[in-house]
Amino acid sequence: MSTFLVKGAGVAGLAAAYELAKRGFSVEVIEKAGAAGLGASHFAGGMLAPYCEREAAEEVVLTLGLGAAGWWEEAVPGEVRRRGTLVVAQPRDLPDLARFAARTTGHVWIDRKGVTDLEPALAGRFEKALFFEQEAHLDPRRALAGLADRLREHGVVFHFGGRQPQERRFAGVLDCTGPAAIPRLSGLRGVRGEMLYLETADVTLSRPIRMLHPRHPIYIVPRDDHRFMVGATMIEAEDDGPIASRSLMEFLNAAYTLHPAFGEARVVETGTGIRPAFANNIPQVIETEEGLAIAGMHRHGFLLAPAMAVRAADILLARHSSERLTPWN
Repeated sequence: MSTFLVKGAGVAGLAAAYELAKRGFSVEVIEKAGAAGLGASHFAGGMLAPYCEREAAEEVVLTLGLGAAGWWEEAVPGEVRRRGTLVVAQPRDLPDLARFAARTTGHVWIDRKGVTDLEPALAGRFEKALFFEQEAHLDPRRALAGLADRLREHGVVFHFGGRQPQERRFAGVLDCTGPAAIPRLSGLRGVRGEMLYLETADVTLSRPIRMLHPRHPIYIVPRDDHRFMVGATMIEAEDDGPIASRSLMEFLNAAYTLHPAFGEARVVETGTGIRPAFANNIPQVIETEEGLAIAGMHRHGFLLAPAMAVRAADILLARHSSERLTPWN
């Protein structure tokens, strides 16, 4: 049986390993960190929001992302929360909300009562909002840890800490190393993303909230244990150092504007990650000397990794279709 080596245990690498293993291939994964999902995936929002992302992305992001929630439900049962996305704006920014609506589909307009019905914590705070009922979200850290465990159960071998597997020939190598691939793959650039976690028991949200603002739109994603992930920056830089003070202030100001109780929340974590992107910000499966690479995930890691993994696995299956493979039942 052919054995494939997947380089990188972030969202793209684990998704690819899952698709290869499902088709009956033997898979090994090498990762320089000490566990799966500790790169840029560790700081992701985990929003499976193809309709919202279409506002600033090409149509292909919508079409490829529509099946993401179903894929993740199969891969890590119980981790996906299908509660939609709520997009809000302050009265002065309602023109931005109208523009967001004009550039997207899959939403309905709701009024003050509609906002209150969906999110009682936001009662009386917003006159109008957009509700994208078909969207979903997950906790990236829980999802990737669960996916790695499932892969082990099906015989996938992990090599952490940069340990090289035993010297032998692999049928092919799938490069999913994210920022590490920037020097090797033509056309890739680094895009810095920043985030923070707030902790407060005084706010309860059921779904991701996107708050529009002409200078610093943000999203807030609820997690377990009264925690909320706040993020949104996209900075054209490959510096993965600590969060910038300006970004931190803007995140906190925006969170406070969404709900004053966030003003008393504890900042329990900040983080940054480099998300490689091509010029059009669309990921690709490309040929390499070793085999294939999944690259350029940009801000669409959890949304588009399933489609990229399926595409890469289909290519490799076509090349090795003469083998006797036993796919997952």
